[in-house]
Amino acid sequence: MPSQASQLLTPQQVLTLLAETPIRIGALTASLAPADLKTSPKVDEWTAHQVLAHLRACADVWGDAIATIVAEDEPTLRAVSPRTWIKQTDYLQQEFQSLLEVFAAQRSHLVALLEPLPPEGWSRTATVLGAGRALQWTVLHYAQRLVDHERAHIRQIEHIVTTVHGKTV
Repeated sequence: MPSQASQLLTPQQVLTLLAETPIRIGALTASLAPADLKTSPKVDEWTAHQVLAHLRACADVWGDAIATIVAEDEPTLRAVSPRTWIKQTDYLQQEFQSLLEVFAAQRSHLVALLEPLPPEGWSRTATVLGAGRALQWTVLHYAQRLVDHERAHIRQIEHIVTTVHGKTV
């Protein structure tokens, strides 16, 4: 379930926010030099580049889960941590702009998959194993989870831009 502090969103609201994420990240970082994107506000805080690489890993893991639930009837999925998944990628070595372009394309594909779903399509479920007891998660749950997670990281990028680079967002 999305955290109790998060607001439950409609599928249309989720679609809008999913589509806006890459655009928002692009707008926040457009004026920054490549070196700026790899500068953190403080020791042990992520850079904008690290945040985007993490979001890409989350989009891989949770987006793939969504696609599987849409394609299969009541699949059983193994929970995969995006923090574990990113170690199997080269996202942290990729240039920021390339990473953002692929993230944006990946997001377009996810939105295109979700847009035609009828209301009952958002309620399709999967059994998720590996995160403690077996859980039943829906397409809407995964999509809202992605939105909630990205909202927090967009605020993090805003903080990085204003703290490190003195730019008002």
